[in-house]
Amino acid sequence: MVASRLAKRLLHYDLQTYGQYYQLLNAGQYPQEFQLMVNILTTNETYFFREPKHFEFLQQQIIKSWQGDYFRLWSAASSTGEESYSIGMILAEGLGIRKWEIFGSDVNTDVLASARKGVYLMDRLDNMDQRYLNKYCLKGVRSQEGYFRVDEKIRKRVSFDQINLKTPLPKNLGKFDVIFLRNVLIYFDTATKQDIVQRVISALKPGGYFFISHSETLHSIKTELSMIVPSIYQKPCK
Repeated sequence: MVASRLAKRLLHYDLQTYGQYYQLLNAGQYPQEFQLMVNILTTNETYFFREPKHFEFLQQQIIKSWQGDYFRLWSAASSTGEESYSIGMILAEGLGIRKWEIFGSDVNTDVLASARKGVYLMDRLDNMDQRYLNKYCLKGVRSQEGYFRVDEKIRKRVSFDQINLKTPLPKNLGKFDVIFLRNVLIYFDTATKQDIVQRVISALKPGGYFFISHSETLHSIKTELSMIVPSIYQKPCK
């Protein structure tokens, strides 16, 4: 996979081996090349309301009884934004005009640019309730037929920025009531999983909830979290 995805970069620089490409990256002569490589190599499979049980739990078990002043949620591997905007529709329904925001992050700058636009193909909607489509999405016409855009009332509550989860978190990130880190840990070894999970949950408020994918586990990862149901964990209140 790595070889096939990077083959065009070798051709671009007229290089014969991947070792030569590695040396080019380290030489610093092409500072934008490293980010381009990251964008090429990262996997960005996502769609609206992926793993629906998580959204049901968020809606019924967290939002329905939430009594705080300002609800903050972090989509820590937001890809092209479908997860963040799906959550946005849930929060818009449950919290309405109350204070809430969603922050989406990814290491890939290309997918972040797509996420900020909030424009998607209609075929990304297999799991979306028709009511949400009618209420929170604008269908494209003429040259934009076959596309839709997430409505501004959702987009204005959602922001995106680049974060590499393997490096220290930004000091101004703040704390969150809920963090989604789904379909990320499957790509790392145990030591790296441990490092990433500890770093990410440091931004979780006491009593906050941490979501991973149904295909992932925190088995062998040491944390202070308690499992509520498989793939959903909670930080102690104190």
